[in-house]
Amino acid sequence: MAQKKIRVAVVGFGISAKVFHLPFINMLTDKYELVSILQRKGNEAHEQYPSVKIVGDIDELVADTDIDLVVITTPNDTHFPYAKKALEAGKHVVLEKPFTNTTGEARQLVDIAAGSGKLLSVYQNRRYVSDFRTMKEIMDKKLLGDIHEFEAHYDRYRMEARPTAWREAPLPGSGILYDLGAHVIDQALYFFGMPASVTADIRMQRPHARVDDYFNLWLDYDFTKVILHAGMLVREPGPRYMIQGTLGSFIKYGEDPQEARLRAGELPVGEDWGQEPEAIFGLIHTEKDGKIIKEKYPSLKGSYADYYNELYESIINGQPVKEKPEHGYNIIRIIELAIQSNKEKRTVACTELMDVGYY
Repeated sequence: MAQKKIRVAVVGFGISAKVFHLPFINMLTDKYELVSILQRKGNEAHEQYPSVKIVGDIDELVADTDIDLVVITTPNDTHFPYAKKALEAGKHVVLEKPFTNTTGEARQLVDIAAGSGKLLSVYQNRRYVSDFRTMKEIMDKKLLGDIHEFEAHYDRYRMEARPTAWREAPLPGSGILYDLGAHVIDQALYFFGMPASVTADIRMQRPHARVDDYFNLWLDYDFTKVILHAGMLVREPGPRYMIQGTLGSFIKYGEDPQEARLRAGELPVGEDWGQEPEAIFGLIHTEKDGKIIKEKYPSLKGSYADYYNELYESIINGQPVKEKPEHGYNIIRIIELAIQSNKEKRTVACTELMDVGYY
């Protein structure tokens, strides 16, 4: 007997849809069937998917009774109203990060999802990359002892702001803190839980910037200090991650290859998919069984596809969803507190977080 397929509608047809979602929905043909795409401008979706229904309006899309799951990949200001409409229409929802623009919106979605009985999940794809999985293994095995410092960087070099990019326009939810901060904040909360306080330095560094393009956040966990950084004026990046523990250190350069390969048009198949080259394996320098070791630590494979495999099990077989809506709320709450800290030039207590499990 063939297993049930989840009928999917994708909202938006930009980079997010074409790189991070559609390749996996189309690959997992035993689990998913793409039935509809919302594209507000242009005809590209119809040209690439002539057999798929193309709509231009969210109300028309969520009214379609053939749809089980709505994947929302449109700009941040649409996340709340579109997710709300889809949930109230009885659809499961995957929402791109950041979850919403405000904690008020985020809390409403958490409550609507709980009342609807439908699944609401945030697409935190940076949990499905090689460096994140490798760090989790190292910390789970206590190879560094107790972690007292964790530092994550998401640095790029792009001197000129992009005038047509909505992420760089002065709109609610725009800027590097909402865009890239959502990734590293989620990783910090996943590894260490709820911080006691946040201290933030958020800036516009480039001459023509209209939104923040730099941040440095310090999250205090009493014994553990977490430093999260991103900037657009880093031509030669340093380590992406640095973890310091009571027994040793882990230093990681380079980036999971999945995104670059997907952007280049590759399909996510093959034994080497998600495998980092040995040249960018992290360095572990620690003590094990009384001996000092300093060597490359093989990176685990990343796999964005695992998100959609696990999502299927949650929707069809009732397995707990790993990327909970409460996680999305907590990210937005930390962002709002960081903005307050930067504005008031002081450390701010982390209050009103939802203490839910991350594993």
